[in-house]
Amino acid sequence: MTWTELAGGQVLMRQGEPGDALYLLVSGRLRATIVDASVPGGQRIVGEISRGQIVGELALITGDARNATVIAVRDSLLARLDRTAFNDLLASHAALSMALTRHLALTRQMVRRLQSPASDGLHPRPGTVTLVPISRGLPVRAFADRLAAALAVFGRVEVVDAARVHGHAEAGDATLGPASMLAEERRVAMLLDRIESRAEFVLLVADDEPTAWTARCCRGADELLLLADATAAPDIHPTERLCLMGRAETTDAAEILLLLHPPGTAMPRGTRAWLDRRPVAGHLHLRTDHDDDVGRLARFLNRSATGLVLAGGGARGLAHLGVVRALREQGVTVDFVGGTSIGAVMATYVASDRSWDDVMLNARRAFEAKPTGDYSPWPWLSVFRGRRLRRVLDDGVRGLTGHEADAEDLWKGFFCVATNYSQAREQVLQRGPLARLLLASTSIPGALPPVLIDGELHCDGGSFNNFPVDVMRRQRGVGHVIGVDLDVRQPLRVDLDEVPGGWDLFLDWLRPLRKRKYRLPSLPAYLMTVMVLNSMARGRQARALADLYFHPPLERVGLLQWKRFDRIVQIGYEHALQVLAQQGRLETDVG
Repeated sequence: MTWTELAGGQVLMRQGEPGDALYLLVSGRLRATIVDASVPGGQRIVGEISRGQIVGELALITGDARNATVIAVRDSLLARLDRTAFNDLLASHAALSMALTRHLALTRQMVRRLQSPASDGLHPRPGTVTLVPISRGLPVRAFADRLAAALAVFGRVEVVDAARVHGHAEAGDATLGPASMLAEERRVAMLLDRIESRAEFVLLVADDEPTAWTARCCRGADELLLLADATAAPDIHPTERLCLMGRAETTDAAEILLLLHPPGTAMPRGTRAWLDRRPVAGHLHLRTDHDDDVGRLARFLNRSATGLVLAGGGARGLAHLGVVRALREQGVTVDFVGGTSIGAVMATYVASDRSWDDVMLNARRAFEAKPTGDYSPWPWLSVFRGRRLRRVLDDGVRGLTGHEADAEDLWKGFFCVATNYSQAREQVLQRGPLARLLLASTSIPGALPPVLIDGELHCDGGSFNNFPVDVMRRQRGVGHVIGVDLDVRQPLRVDLDEVPGGWDLFLDWLRPLRKRKYRLPSLPAYLMTVMVLNSMARGRQARALADLYFHPPLERVGLLQWKRFDRIVQIGYEHALQVLAQQGRLETDVG
């Protein structure tokens, strides 16, 4: 085998080229993409290759063309075996030919799986993470040590800064030889490779300025954490300008913005100004006096964060509060939350990370005001004018956060799902004025007017995705998903030859409920059910994607029964306790 070195962004092989060699990745990280005209840029990511894995063997074995383009995410070292050496190896080892036949079948299955759209959104766990300060005076090394302690529950962690690398060789690294016998660049590269080979996570601590060490840290990262003082101006730091903005676009090592907040911060503010200036893949808010926030970051890096998904369903969504209460009492930590319609509103309470008493006080004020009670005298677009709901959401967000917050200002990761009427598709909303996003997600077509966002009409997300577990599965760092479903629809059979006329239905409506002849849905129930039929059809798939599934018994709760606030919350709470108790018994039995 011969050595091959790639810089971050350099192409190893291209889709369609002949396969003349296979490669073993010794250090670094590679990314595989395929041509797909349906995605922006025309290239779809199908997987990543990490230390110790082989790439390019399928085309070498079969003689077919390369099935993907492979690019170095960061500086990488590979061992190359060309076709001549490979054929010599097969000729001298019959057992290897048999093993390769089995391996070929498995590889073909893997390629088919990776090339399917279901693989979209895959975010492999980073092995080497660089901490880059983009504000002055941050205690980056101390923060790295805290993060290392939180990551230690998932495996061995090594923290490496410039002092450690440029000092004396470590004990156990004597095989490197005297530093004077090697070029400094090669010595550092070999030392970092050695450290990476014995740890699940390596935290590279960059300098405060764009030094040579900082540049190396940026080139050698699977993921970059940009540490910023949330109280400082969101200016571009020299390190960003010199070490990040000039990176090859094809490296695509994700940049995650970490906004560090001083003790006593009630709620984040002004997050949008930081995000608008940077092409980051995500952001997290961390309170410097909250170890739980550092633990959340560690779970995201380990790809084991917990996401909570809350379905839509009108007043039935108040049951989400009961489920959340039970999860809190049982010590279940939620790191990311999202939902549709009323589920989006309840997700906001979770993402705000406020006390239970504050959440209940805010929710009671909002929903006991009956947010869907202002009928429109001229229902050109909707039965309700929507002003009351808009006021309820504006006041609720202001009372919860203390200001007119954006979705980015919530302590925990958040998304809500709406329907983009202008483009006839599902729309996942994560940035912008929070109250407006919630209004878009909850505006039931026909009942409430649509909401304009960036010149396009949006309405209730239940039309496309009322229980967006699949959206949560695509979020970076989320490994476990909890879902709370509100679907209560049962198969409806009507023993009639024809649907009665309006006069007959009116007379039947005047009778007491138990004496009515026609068991037909009301107009609002009929319209709302039709609106979410597509989502209901996806329900089974959504339930299968949830690791922990809640389905409160809400058959007797109407969509607009806001006055039953306490009872609906209690139903959700009691159901959640039962499910969690059963889950505990199952885990005990398995253990």
